[in-house]
Amino acid sequence: MEAKQVVWVTGASRGIGSAIAHAFGAIGVHVIVSGRSREALATVAARIRTEGGTATVVQMDVASAKSVRAASKKIEMKFGRVNVLVNNAGVTSFKKFEQTTLDEFDAIVDTNLRGYFLCTQAVLPSMLAAKQGHVINIHSVSAVHVFQNSSVYAASKAGSLAMMRCLRAEVRKQGVRVIDVLPGAVETAMWSQGNRDRFGAKMMQPDDIADVVVSLYCQPERITTDEIILRPVEGDL
Repeated sequence: MEAKQVVWVTGASRGIGSAIAHAFGAIGVHVIVSGRSREALATVAARIRTEGGTATVVQMDVASAKSVRAASKKIEMKFGRVNVLVNNAGVTSFKKFEQTTLDEFDAIVDTNLRGYFLCTQAVLPSMLAAKQGHVINIHSVSAVHVFQNSSVYAASKAGSLAMMRCLRAEVRKQGVRVIDVLPGAVETAMWSQGNRDRFGAKMMQPDDIADVVVSLYCQPERITTDEIILRPVEGDL
């Protein structure tokens, strides 16, 4: 029997990451759920199992090189290699540029840019050796459009998008697909409750993004999607 594909989802404890993990679990791959909260990850993994899928919890902080190395080593020892990495973990702070602190800048860039770099470097060698693999990155439409009070978040997302565009050019002839997903407003805890109450009906839902991500993975072998922008029907908020 052919071994199950292994999909590693970062930032999987809630929101878009949790939805992506459940969507992959539903198609029969083995899902590794990562994040900082072991308790929240355990809840996600338990639901995947209840729905008939299989999942493993690997607690990790994507901003820490030591934590990512330990996690990837644990995954490699148990599963051999990761077939699909979904870079999803992200944080933000909706503040004017001059009100953003250095600590906030570091937290946003370390998670949204450094984290994508560390996790991708951890899985890329085995993908290149196998001449097969997917790196699916959840960025943001803010990487390519201007939004006020999001300067550092936008910078981190623009940086991760630029990094992955370059990586795609480097590895696409070696069988590794690098796919960039740029969602607009999604109703998650990243938004304040006030904004969710006000705009929630117009926002996309985490399951909407998850369905697209799984469909990108399921594309025929002869094609790939380089980038895709997903936005609410009525446009940006």
